[in-house]
Amino acid sequence: MDKKKEHQCAGVPHHAAEIYISRLIAKGYKVAICEQLEDPKKAKGIVKRGVIRVVTPGTLVDSNMLEERKNNFIMSIYKSGIYYGISICDISTGEFYSAEIKDNYNFPMLLDEIARYSPSELVVNSMMAETSEEIDKIKERFENIYITKFNDKFFIQELNNIDLRFNFVDNNGKKLEDISNKKLAISSINALIEYIEETQKTSLDHINKITVYQISKYMALDINARRNLEITEKMRDKSKKGTLLWVLDKTSTSMGGRLLRRWLSDPLVDVNEINKRLEAVEELKNNIILRGDIIENLKKVYDIERLTGKMAYGNANARDMITLKNSLFKLPEVKKVLKEAESDLLKELYENLDELQDIYGLIDKSIEEDPPMTIKEGGIIKLRL
Repeated sequence: MDKKKEHQCAGVPHHAAEIYISRLIAKGYKVAICEQLEDPKKAKGIVKRGVIRVVTPGTLVDSNMLEERKNNFIMSIYKSGIYYGISICDISTGEFYSAEIKDNYNFPMLLDEIARYSPSELVVNSMMAETSEEIDKIKERFENIYITKFNDKFFIQELNNIDLRFNFVDNNGKKLEDISNKKLAISSINALIEYIEETQKTSLDHINKITVYQISKYMALDINARRNLEITEKMRDKSKKGTLLWVLDKTSTSMGGRLLRRWLSDPLVDVNEINKRLEAVEELKNNIILRGDIIENLKKVYDIERLTGKMAYGNANARDMITLKNSLFKLPEVKKVLKEAESDLLKELYENLDELQDIYGLIDKSIEEDPPMTIKEGGIIKLRL
């Protein structure tokens, strides 16, 4: 039976919902979560219920269902003739990328980009969905990928105020003043934003930057090269152990682990960018004290990206806030250590690092140090006498 045509309802204990959702998602289902929308004591007749969120493979945000050191990307593909616009987002971390594929080898390049990000879900327009030869090749090469055909009316080429909602930057993080000529990218961006907001029933407040990149900035590695090089997973059993990533990953945080994975998946081709990164690595290798101080402070920093994502979704608890506060407490020390760095890349990190002490102060004066897990227990907010 086609799973997409099955519609079944099930009631599960609230505390065990994550377990059931993860099992269903792993089997390729979408899961609509329904809750009571009114107080049963005040309701007349049947209590009103409604869908508060639709969970799909690409929209998972619960940390218990995600790998700590791996992004969970969702990709939209807008096909127009022989060209493509693509957008990629990890909702749990707030990362958002977009690009256009307009070359002589467009579909092979599209496959390379899918391999680069390994998205768990594709959102495609009707032209893409109806090009069965291409869809079959994608399914053949990416066995566990979930493909959703989305309404063409959302793949619009107008900016539609997204230029006011988001900051658009290029590969190097420099602000793009005008993206109106990136019609293919704009179409994929609009559709992906609409799909996420439609399924998650919330605005994307924690996503404030979209990187519009040039594919030529990175070395093109097709899926066979990635598989044979065993960069992030073994050919035999898809495990991490024994891969290049497994050898190199000595990172202290989940955020660092994900960044290293992306760096290995996206080899640079610009000599200046490569040397800039190598100089930073050389400084950290040679300066044992600097490296040790950075490592020591980062060990006490938790996954700020996914913690803020949970808060933006409204499903964080008070303990998540304390974890975030404890992580933010270390940022001034991290910045202080980086002040001694001499390489350009580390200097840039120092200059751009926001210590977020306003947020630290807000949580510190508002939330108890050892709060309970749920609101019902009380004792979360600090009392002012």
